[in-house]
Amino acid sequence: MWAFEKTFYQIYPLGFCGAPQRNDGKLGHRILRVIDFIPHLKKLGVGAVLFNPLFESEAHGYDQRDPRTVDARLGTNEDFKKVVDKLHKAGLRVVLDAVFNHVGRGFFAFRDVQEKRQSSRYCGWFNLNFGGNSPFNDGFWYEGWEEAYDLVKLNLKNPEVREYLLDTVRFWIREFDVDGLRLDVAYLLDHGFIRELRQVTNAEKPEFFLFGEALFGDYNPLMAEGMLDSVTNYECYKGIHSSINSMNFFEISYSYNRQFGSEPWCLYRGRHLLSFIDNHDVSRIADRLSGPENLRSAWGMLFAMPGIPCIYYGSEWGIRGRKEDGDWALRPTVEKAEWNHLTEFVKRLVEIRNTEKALSYGGYKNVQITNHQMVFARECDGETIYALFNLEGNPWTFRGDYLWGMKRELFRDERIWLDGSYTLPEYGVAYLK
Repeated sequence: MWAFEKTFYQIYPLGFCGAPQRNDGKLGHRILRVIDFIPHLKKLGVGAVLFNPLFESEAHGYDQRDPRTVDARLGTNEDFKKVVDKLHKAGLRVVLDAVFNHVGRGFFAFRDVQEKRQSSRYCGWFNLNFGGNSPFNDGFWYEGWEEAYDLVKLNLKNPEVREYLLDTVRFWIREFDVDGLRLDVAYLLDHGFIRELRQVTNAEKPEFFLFGEALFGDYNPLMAEGMLDSVTNYECYKGIHSSINSMNFFEISYSYNRQFGSEPWCLYRGRHLLSFIDNHDVSRIADRLSGPENLRSAWGMLFAMPGIPCIYYGSEWGIRGRKEDGDWALRPTVEKAEWNHLTEFVKRLVEIRNTEKALSYGGYKNVQITNHQMVFARECDGETIYALFNLEGNPWTFRGDYLWGMKRELFRDERIWLDGSYTLPEYGVAYLK
């Protein structure tokens, strides 16, 4: 599967392109700005772009009115086809954010229910009660996503709903030639629907990538045979920044081993979960960490761990944004990419992962752990990469049998002689091969 070997780059287009926060209906060709960003993506070395919702919606994209028409604030379907074509010509895959659990109140079928009530042919598309009322005083109750009534929950048990959504996916593949989908709130989706979706995408396009949003708990049911290729690894997202802030590497090493270690009880050995340190729903990593000195450790852990690393736009140069300041604080407009020491460091991480098979397919093993220091190994086809981290403001010397003889220091791309020890600088990160 191509996705297992790529680094993803996530763009929230309504924010990235500077669209109004509410849909004003005015056509703006803002999505074309992504084309100007392609040189940055190529320089960074990423292999796929994940677009959060870009279809016609009320406000933030997840309240969709029409999943087959690009939001007027972003442009037209022809505009997006140009963007996809340019990305493909640059060697980048394209993945869309698919919102199948709910729609906005402006969705055509819900508007028909508002107008015709019990006489609407679309009543079965939603979970309705005409003996109740909604917070919007519709004169009937409907199920909203987690009681958010601007998001009307679809009835995925209804064959007409399923076929409408599956036809929408066929349209995306045939019209835009997309390479994969992220399933929003996949943890709530009907598993029978996901299996049908898998069959449709397999028939439409070989190696079409399907991954889903999953929070905590057991991810295996969503990745069963005939289901999804991957899910979002929220457990390790939380563990990375939490272990750094608490100066306790035992927390994240436990999660890594629990998920990917060699013991029979490890949950996801051989799986490729989507890994991240921030995204459009959570505070930026630059704000999540207690200090900027450990940003390199967070990024180094992301790229060394098993999984598919995903960069949220702007975080590679240190954009800040706090969840408590509202969702749009996490989704700023970007006029142009910035390039600084952090961007250069992330670029090197992408380069290393692009060339080292062990970081895409290797197993996982804890090697050395203290509260403030950690070493783990990734091994594939007889080659082993050791990832070393130091959270202290002083150099730290690692010692062990694995540190004997000639090694290659991947960041400096040079051969070094190790006599059983290796010293990391303060807040240092190293990959040794």
